[in-house]
Amino acid sequence: MSRGWCCGLLLWAGTVEAQVQFAEVAQQAGIRFKHEKGGQGMRYMPETYGSGVAFLDCDNDGMLDLYFVNGGRLPGLSTAPLAHNALYHNQGDGTFAEITESSDTGDTGYGMGVAVGDYDNDGDADLYVTNFGPSKLYRNEGQGRFSDFTAQAGVGDGGWSSSAAFADVDLDGALDLYVCKYLDYPVKDPLTCLVGNSSERLYCDPRKFPGQQDRFYHNLGPAQGWRFADWTERMGLAKTQGKELGVVFGDLDLDGDLDLYLANDMAPNALYRNEGSRFVERGLASGTSLSLEGKVQAGMGVDLGDYDNDGRPDLFVTNFQWESNSLYRNLGNGFFADMAVESGLYQLSFPYLGFGTGFLDADGDGDLDIFVANGHVYDNVERIDPAASYAQRSQLLLNQGKGRFVEAQDAGPGLEPARVSRGAAFGDFDNDGDTDIALNNSGGWASLLRNEGSKPHWLGIRLKGRQSNRDAVGAQVRVRAGGQEQWRQVRGGGSYLSAHDLRLLFGLGAHSAAEQVEVRWPSGAVQQLGGVKADQYLTIEEPE
Repeated sequence: MSRGWCCGLLLWAGTVEAQVQFAEVAQQAGIRFKHEKGGQGMRYMPETYGSGVAFLDCDNDGMLDLYFVNGGRLPGLSTAPLAHNALYHNQGDGTFAEITESSDTGDTGYGMGVAVGDYDNDGDADLYVTNFGPSKLYRNEGQGRFSDFTAQAGVGDGGWSSSAAFADVDLDGALDLYVCKYLDYPVKDPLTCLVGNSSERLYCDPRKFPGQQDRFYHNLGPAQGWRFADWTERMGLAKTQGKELGVVFGDLDLDGDLDLYLANDMAPNALYRNEGSRFVERGLASGTSLSLEGKVQAGMGVDLGDYDNDGRPDLFVTNFQWESNSLYRNLGNGFFADMAVESGLYQLSFPYLGFGTGFLDADGDGDLDIFVANGHVYDNVERIDPAASYAQRSQLLLNQGKGRFVEAQDAGPGLEPARVSRGAAFGDFDNDGDTDIALNNSGGWASLLRNEGSKPHWLGIRLKGRQSNRDAVGAQVRVRAGGQEQWRQVRGGGSYLSAHDLRLLFGLGAHSAAEQVEVRWPSGAVQQLGGVKADQYLTIEEPE
């Protein structure tokens, strides 16, 4: 992360009164999860980077459950409190009940992130939890119970893992697993980083430590007992220059397979084009590696979505305070342009430090807005930079069309409090047709932000693969309503340390039906449906 301090003159940025309203409902919904970062007063770096959160339907009852990752006790240090992850079951009436103990998913180590995917194609959601230390794979055994399948699957690599993502890279119908690695950090003998000649400690700059090698685990499928093989080198991904914090898979060049994008901390972001048998790095050549000024930035969160409805997926990356976030517009033919200034996002994001993020249609008008969960990494930042703050409010950035965003004002009490937010997950937990948001807040109570805005028409799509992977990761869906076309992809990963509802949600505005729905499956199959009624979740199964 950039550690320079700046208070510079901020440019004017537009705001608009929001039609959408978010309410904080975690406590009334029965979610009483508090993140424990295990602070020792020594400012060990893992303390300030966690943790993530996931929406998933753990028991296939049609309602989204919530899984929160915790920190607690750093390996080798015994004075911090012991902490556990938590799984909350959606009761279907707006409340949740904690089922961590019965699910056997609580004891994972010092937790960082979580990925969700049906890696064994048995129809239920499995969990991969990344740690500072060995990570864990939890196989869903049904009815909200899980078993630790890490050793059998061969995916318990140690080190400092951050975000992870499931994606079917080779289109064999089975989800592979990508695990981001951050720093080679010696927690038992860390560096002491001070402010100038003072005795004021800081969490150290990541450039003081070498990076670790990410892991790409290829799914060997049912014939090999759903084990994984380390194909990192084979796929051209054996590099340690990056210090990865965010990952997303999507078909960026629209050639039918999944490409890989990584948000790196004070190293160039990486875009790996999928060439079938291996990946080829195209970050610098594509224009998605650096800032507008040609500098490395502190990439944390990342997401993929078609914000301008031109059929090509774009990229959004959150960065450090006084840097601004990045919006890479897909120009086609493998090239992107950072539209941060033209879109208004440069001014809007400059005074914040962003982590979890996502594209969502918050107001149901048919174009993608952006949510950013903010919070500084330095708990003593006010004593170092008077213009900065540790706790920061989240931002809802509304898409005004023609490539412009404005910040929503008066968007409800859920967005007002300043928090130290990290992971952000997106999903419709009450099945009312709009996107809700879960936040994991560093050292604080979790947040559940229920979308309570105006209710335009909507259409939810749930895909079930047959030839393709069962989660349909990599599928592309086009919805046409009232002459407007929207494109969405079922992406792997996204945000920061977190996982989302895999259902696709389309805002239809005043239109009570979609004229056409088209699904392009990872297998290459194409389906078209006409006259699809709005205001429902529609399940579409891939043809035999």
